[in-house]
Amino acid sequence: MGDFHVNPIVALGLGFGDLHRPETVLLTLALLFLAGTAAMLAYAPSWVARHGRAGITGLTVTVVGCAAYLFATSFHARAALTGTTSATMALMAAALISVAAVCRTRKALDRHSLQFSILVKNTSDYAICMLDRQGRVSHWNAGVQALTGYHEQQVIGMPIARLFTIKDCSEGLPNRILGRATRTGICKGYWICRRSDGSQFWAESTLEKVCDSKGRHLGFSLITHDVTKIKESQKLAAEASQRLDTALENMHEGLCLFDADERIVLCNRRFREFWGLKEADAVPGTPLGRLIVSGFMNPDGADQAAKQLWEFRRMRDEALCEEDSHPLATQLGDNRVVSIANRGLPDGGWVTTCTDITEQHQSEAKIEHMALHDPLTGLPNRARFARRLDAEIEQAATKRKRVAVISIDLDQFKAINDTHGHAFGDMLLQTMADRLAAQCRDGEIAARLGGDEFAAAKTFIHRAELNDYIARLRSALSVPVEIEGHTLTVGLGIGVAHYPEDGAKRETLLNNADLARRRAKSTVGQTVCFFESGMDESARERRKLAMVLRHAQERGEFELLYQPQRLLRTGEVSGYEALLRWHHPALGLVSPCQFIPLAEETGDIIVIGEWVLREACIEARQWPVQMKVAVNLSPVQFLQPGLVDRVRAILVECGLSPNRLELEITETAIISDKLRALHCLRQFKAMGVKVALDDFGTGYSSLDTLHSFPFDKIKIDKSFLLRAEDSPQALAIVRTVLALGRSLSIPVLAEGVENERQLRILQSEGCDEAQGYYFGHPAPAPSLALPKAVNS
Repeated sequence: MGDFHVNPIVALGLGFGDLHRPETVLLTLALLFLAGTAAMLAYAPSWVARHGRAGITGLTVTVVGCAAYLFATSFHARAALTGTTSATMALMAAALISVAAVCRTRKALDRHSLQFSILVKNTSDYAICMLDRQGRVSHWNAGVQALTGYHEQQVIGMPIARLFTIKDCSEGLPNRILGRATRTGICKGYWICRRSDGSQFWAESTLEKVCDSKGRHLGFSLITHDVTKIKESQKLAAEASQRLDTALENMHEGLCLFDADERIVLCNRRFREFWGLKEADAVPGTPLGRLIVSGFMNPDGADQAAKQLWEFRRMRDEALCEEDSHPLATQLGDNRVVSIANRGLPDGGWVTTCTDITEQHQSEAKIEHMALHDPLTGLPNRARFARRLDAEIEQAATKRKRVAVISIDLDQFKAINDTHGHAFGDMLLQTMADRLAAQCRDGEIAARLGGDEFAAAKTFIHRAELNDYIARLRSALSVPVEIEGHTLTVGLGIGVAHYPEDGAKRETLLNNADLARRRAKSTVGQTVCFFESGMDESARERRKLAMVLRHAQERGEFELLYQPQRLLRTGEVSGYEALLRWHHPALGLVSPCQFIPLAEETGDIIVIGEWVLREACIEARQWPVQMKVAVNLSPVQFLQPGLVDRVRAILVECGLSPNRLELEITETAIISDKLRALHCLRQFKAMGVKVALDDFGTGYSSLDTLHSFPFDKIKIDKSFLLRAEDSPQALAIVRTVLALGRSLSIPVLAEGVENERQLRILQSEGCDEAQGYYFGHPAPAPSLALPKAVNS
């Protein structure tokens, strides 16, 4: 009864010789248990994970029970087993520990799986669901309901195609997505999805194929996130970028933006044309050195690239070291002169702008020609005409001849310009100038004095000679003009004054010829009018008005009205523009369009302008400190020496902080002497006074002016906003100016806001400020309605 019998085959496999010893049998059972456990852990981990606690524990109990029975029945052999039993028990203990470890691992996995399931189920930012092989929802989380509006009863079993738009479903998009995920294992993308209430949203989704351990297709996992706000932001950014690109591509100047590593960030079309570069030569990321090899600043080929690179870097570094650097003129090759400006950026990069100024540096003969000839028509200008006329008068005085001075202008030219555009008007002027030049013979001169005003002169002895010349001019200028498919018959006004009968000096003759021309234009059916002594009556009336105007200030006839300017972002009043009005006791309210030009002609605008500035500063002193006052500066004022000192003195006298004063000037005021204007504006900036560019969009509207002068604000002329509701071209100009202001970090104010629709246009385009009748008509001093404010 103390012997154990073991199957001989097992014994043979185990290699034990004595099959009747109890310790041998016990050791054999322990080894079999360990081997079986190791085999299950190695080759059937999933089975162990599912059944380890039941199967292995049962096996362990069975083995231990058998061992106990065997030991009980072989008590007489215990003494012989003393040495072997210890080893056997150690092996059994190891087996029990391994089973316990498996159980603990299984519990941890179950706990982790439960936590992860709860996390996925309750995630609301992302919609996570499982689909079967046909694309029907089988499992879902809270995010599905939050994102789509469907409840659990609606979602389970619902085809995923129901989340797509009708259009996408009709085009088979859901099936294509499922098919791609089935073939490739995953499908990612952006789609427009549909909620339960019919509303739509942009979704970023990932559909992934799910398979079991044997690779059999079970279904799909779908993770979806709402990216509607991101898509909307991207759309707005793309639209803003498109507007900026349009402005850049239509600039007259060449522009190239570099980063701190001397690589191109952006480059406009004009820059490439300027240097003869291909589009591939100036793509973003192109190094400066390669750009110069391609031709930038280097017309002499690749051999000179290193030298030109060094020269450009020297020029750039000098410009970036100066806070207010000037554009530099550089000679490239034998006959090309370029104005290059470099402006530093906060991130270490810089902007390079290029302007071809070769024509300004040609020979002295060409410079002289440009100074004395009208650039549009090629005719002599006012200065050249004055020289020639003085010479003809001097010669006529010695030879006892007569000189006729003829003043000519075109009827309704402004209406033609407004109807057909300035380019059309320019071509009309060129056509008329060509006809005038073609009629000139010996002793005859033709010139363009400005706008649509032309002049001619003829030396003669007999009146018949003059009559023939006037007849030739009328005949040539009266022929219908055909431009771009339009045929126009242009009316004329011709006035004639004689030397010596109507005046002995050039200016007198010109003035009298102008008077005769005005009479011709005011008389129906009359084209030509000769000067008569009574014609200066209207001139006398004008002189009379000028005399009255000179004393208007002393008599207290001037009044300042104030029109509010508002911040469109907050709706707050940012300040007021001061507007001058003249109340004449006999004439009533005289239009500024009538007396301002007259004051500029007589020079009275200097005294009047100082009065306006002083009164506006005194009034603004009583406003809240955040409000500023805007005052217009006449071009005549701007050209006066000592202007900066006068403004400083008035500010000190009135006790107004300089940063509350904004001076508005037009481009006409600075175009005649840019260097002096730049010096003047810099002094205003140093003082703290703000400077606004008024009526931008009319006149020159040069980007070089914005680039070269330190403006604090751009004011869009009201004519564009008035037409923006019905004219796509006017609206495009408004958008371009606003985009330009943003790119240059210069605030933009729009004038002439008269209704809600115009306001909405400006708000949608990101305009900073606005003024117009919609916010308030010009009114008496705001201090009458505002509480007293302390200046700062």
